[in-house]
Amino acid sequence: MHCGRYTRRPLTRRQMLQHCAGGFGSVALAALWADRGVGASPRLAGPGKTHFAPRAKSVIFLYMDGGVSQVDSFDPKPRLDREHGRPFAAKISPTQFNNIGTTLKSPWKFDHYGQCGAEVSELFSETARHVDEMVVVRSMVSEFSEHNTANYFLHTGFSQQGRPSMGAWLGYGLGDENRDLPGYVVINGGLMPSGGVANFGSGFLPATYEATLFKPRKLPIANLQPPQALAGATVAARRNLLRELDADVLEHYGPAGKIESAIANYELAYRMQTAVPELANLDDESSATHERYGLNADFEPTQIFGRQCLLARRMVERGVRFVELTCPRTKGNDRWDAHHGLVKNHSENAKAVDRPIAALLGDLKERGLLEQTLVVWSGEFGRTPFAQGSNGRDHNPFGFSLWMAGGGVRGGTTYGATDEFGYHTIEGKVTIHDLHATMLHLLGFDHRRLTFRFGGRDMRLTDVAGEVVRGILA
Repeated sequence: MHCGRYTRRPLTRRQMLQHCAGGFGSVALAALWADRGVGASPRLAGPGKTHFAPRAKSVIFLYMDGGVSQVDSFDPKPRLDREHGRPFAAKISPTQFNNIGTTLKSPWKFDHYGQCGAEVSELFSETARHVDEMVVVRSMVSEFSEHNTANYFLHTGFSQQGRPSMGAWLGYGLGDENRDLPGYVVINGGLMPSGGVANFGSGFLPATYEATLFKPRKLPIANLQPPQALAGATVAARRNLLRELDADVLEHYGPAGKIESAIANYELAYRMQTAVPELANLDDESSATHERYGLNADFEPTQIFGRQCLLARRMVERGVRFVELTCPRTKGNDRWDAHHGLVKNHSENAKAVDRPIAALLGDLKERGLLEQTLVVWSGEFGRTPFAQGSNGRDHNPFGFSLWMAGGGVRGGTTYGATDEFGYHTIEGKVTIHDLHATMLHLLGFDHRRLTFRFGGRDMRLTDVAGEVVRGILA
């Protein structure tokens, strides 16, 4: 190399070996980095390797924030009708609050639906038309009765923030099917769960597995498109410069998870500029579809949740692995958290979600997507069969209901049972760890083997517990 009169002296053999020895090792190391378990790029372009053949490849989680009352939805209890207004006859376990009232019957009627004859409240009369595709689990329990800890536990299998969400674990296990869209999306209808975005984090997994937050509107992500004043060539030039700078940093510091995740997220954000507007543009859906999902409903929360459900269907069609929907706001109500005004709270929240959920299940089935999509409906706990005050219900983690549809579950099934009051689980108890183990099983994973080394041990979504609930599998 010449610079004026200066000529660099040629390397000696000793110097050449000293400087290049690492490079020789890198030839072998490159093959190891290509192995996902050793250090490949944290975003995979194709599906990961499952432990066995999966029944489902995507999940839609319909999160009912605040806790739906099981005795007013999917677990009817005639004894509450007979003893309405009397002092509660069973021993009362510790509750979140102490304003304990009398036995409170359900204000809603239950009816039998489908060929299976499952009993469902009139609150969910539209969703109930699909009970033959659903398994209703009436024996869920949680370890926590406070919203924050119960939310973290439901989403991450741990009661404190900082652990990976179930959506992050699924992305880690399966990888990406569509490289132009995030593998894990949360569509925020207006109510961020208690505990905040930590419910959707990647924890100790690479940051690329964290959820991407969408809103149910035409452009669901802020700053998705570059300023119009910038020409396409300028945007491309800036992007190329960033790519070169990222490559230099990666070359200098080596394959570090945080650097790779940041680069992968930047690259994904660029690709999303094209993919997301097409995904979120519902104009190509028929007017009948708009009507079916409630996009033209008089009740605005129904419109919002209808758009969320339709976006979720479009996402799983395009290969998004995990889609969570949060609830829209209903005026004067605090989520499903009906400490008072039970009738108004549950009636209006059900009005927001019932029709769109029914449309989603029917649409998925008609398109042949329900077989490969696991739909899960749940809150973080249930509610007491006795009143809080005169017209509300307190938190109840001792026995509550959820349902699952599609994705390899045994449709038309009711699993487990609570006592005569709908208070405590007495048969077929299902824990949150059991739920997670079962979901992973349907997606092709042994929950005990889907691990990530952190803090000196192999961590997993189900911690050191969890059993697959075989009785709900098809």
